[in-house]
Amino acid sequence: MQHQSIINLNSIKNEVELRGNKTEIIAVSKTFQLDKIKPLIDYGHIHFGENKVQEAVEKWTEQKKINKNIKLHLIGKLQTNKVKYCLPLFDYIHSLDSLKLAEKISTFQIKEKFKPKIFIQINFGNEVQKNGIQINELDFFINECQKNFDLDIIGLMCIPPNTGNPKSYFEKMNKLKEEYNFNNLSMGMSSDYLDAISYGADFVRIGSKIFGERS
Repeated sequence: MQHQSIINLNSIKNEVELRGNKTEIIAVSKTFQLDKIKPLIDYGHIHFGENKVQEAVEKWTEQKKINKNIKLHLIGKLQTNKVKYCLPLFDYIHSLDSLKLAEKISTFQIKEKFKPKIFIQINFGNEVQKNGIQINELDFFINECQKNFDLDIIGLMCIPPNTGNPKSYFEKMNKLKEEYNFNNLSMGMSSDYLDAISYGADFVRIGSKIFGERS
């Protein structure tokens, strides 16, 4: 009998395919122990997301040595003092939100000879409590990251403000993707991933809908 997380994942995959998208599903495994995650690894799922660097180091260092196909995504805020633990463990960083962090990643990617794929986090609502780059700073920020820090910026990420309707923000993200000629958008979680997909999300971050509620 299939593990419940595999059944849940396949159900989400079917919804994605019905919309004709090739969206990658990041199984957000933060706070879940390896025994809960292992059925998905054994099933062949490769994209997993973690919020905290230390938790990821403990859970994934050995797993990634065993299974070279796994792609690990850092989806939480990255503090500059944790960058040295990130590379080469994380293949993707979804939360680049400052030039200070960009510079630190640049330093360590040279040191480790490993370039992670990076999303710039957008702060739409200019919300003080949220991280991210404001749209009027985006031109300068992208230029600095690509030309001065040689970062592999593959797209944009957002967590929409809690206004109850994320669609307008997903639509803006789609327009920014086209404007800056990026290939990828990281947006959409368990509550709104279908809306995100309809506006061109290339990566969705889904936790509870795959693994169940966190204790």
